[in-house]
Amino acid sequence: MTDIKDIIQMAISREVESYTFYRSVSDRVKDANLKDLFNELAGDETKHRQFLEGLLTKDVKDLHIAKANDYKVGDSLETPKLTMDLKPIDGLVLAIKKELEAMQMYTQLANSTSDFVQKSLFQNLAAMESGHKARLEDLYVEMAFPEKW
Repeated sequence: MTDIKDIIQMAISREVESYTFYRSVSDRVKDANLKDLFNELAGDETKHRQFLEGLLTKDVKDLHIAKANDYKVGDSLETPKLTMDLKPIDGLVLAIKKELEAMQMYTQLANSTSDFVQKSLFQNLAAMESGHKARLEDLYVEMAFPEKW
C-alpha cells in the first residue's frame, strides 16, 4: 500500500468495522448503561470516519495528533466473551481491546514503512487510537476501583 489515499481508505474501513462492532454489542446487551456506552462509542467511530474522509481532500503532511499517555491498564486484562448479559466493566474491556488492536496495527504499519509521509500518518492514527484507549481505560479504572481517595 503506497498511496496515502489507500491508507486513509483502509483506516476508514477500520472505523466502519469498529462502528459495526459497537452497534452490534449495543444491540445484544441488556444493561442500559452499557447500551448507552456502546452507542456513544459507535458515534465516536462515525466521527473518526468523517475526520478521515476529510483527510482525503487535505494534505496529510501537516497532520499532528498528540499522543496520549498509555498506562497499559487494559493490555493485560483477559478479553471477556460477548454475551447478552455482558457486565458494564466487561464491555469496557472489550472496547479497550478493540482500540488496542487498532493502535497496534497502525504502530506496526508505521514501523514497516520508510516513507516519511506514510510513517507520519500511521503514527498519527496510532496516537488517535491511543487517545480513545486512554479514555476508555479512565472509565475502566473509575468502575473497577471506585474507592475515593
